[in-house]
Amino acid sequence: MSEREPILNIPGVVTALSLAMIAIHAARIFLLSDDADREVLLTFAFIPARFEPSLAGTWFPGGAAGDVWTFVTYGFLHADWTHLAVNVLWLAVFGSAVARRFGTLRSLVFFAVTAAAGAVGHLMAVGTAFVPVIGASAAVSGFTAAALRFVFQAGGPLSPMRASGEDAFRVPALGLTAMVRNGPVMGMIVVWIAVNVAFGAINLPMPGFEGQIAWQAHLAGFAAGLFLFRFFDPVRAG
Repeated sequence: MSEREPILNIPGVVTALSLAMIAIHAARIFLLSDDADREVLLTFAFIPARFEPSLAGTWFPGGAAGDVWTFVTYGFLHADWTHLAVNVLWLAVFGSAVARRFGTLRSLVFFAVTAAAGAVGHLMAVGTAFVPVIGASAAVSGFTAAALRFVFQAGGPLSPMRASGEDAFRVPALGLTAMVRNGPVMGMIVVWIAVNVAFGAINLPMPGFEGQIAWQAHLAGFAAGLFLFRFFDPVRAG
């Protein structure tokens, strides 16, 4: 039992992020009318049409400040309980490993940065179309990519002979070149990309809107987590 404890023990920052997502979704479902919920989505979802010059400052709540905060706040809104559950469970698995390595502050900033990267990827993919995106999937994808940099390393939390306690989360990370040569890591990356692209045609139920799974945002969040990992990693190589 003691050998499994580091994986099963979810860090406080992951718990806090998950509870915030659950509380927000519950409030939207049980407390808000459809009209009020649409207002929440217009205010906090990431909607590329905000950056359409002909609509600037005339239609969306929040104005210029909303143009900034929606790059992150969309990550706390979800289409339904299934969408939320998938993100919370995925964050619990891979986000916990990364949070144990990064600590609370780095993890919170990493969540914001990878969510923002996902929004940028979505914006680049759809232009200024009215195609809202919600959900923590881009940030969760970033945490997944970060976790793949070290969880399969010798002594890491998912290696056959992992180290004890917190040492499992402090093993040296794989470099990008080494990741390409690592079978398990590349296998997971290929499967992850294929699943995200395959599910890109699924419609998400949003009151008053039509949306699809924003797989481009997921890929952008994943890429950000992969390439920005070294700027957040407190464990020095060598």
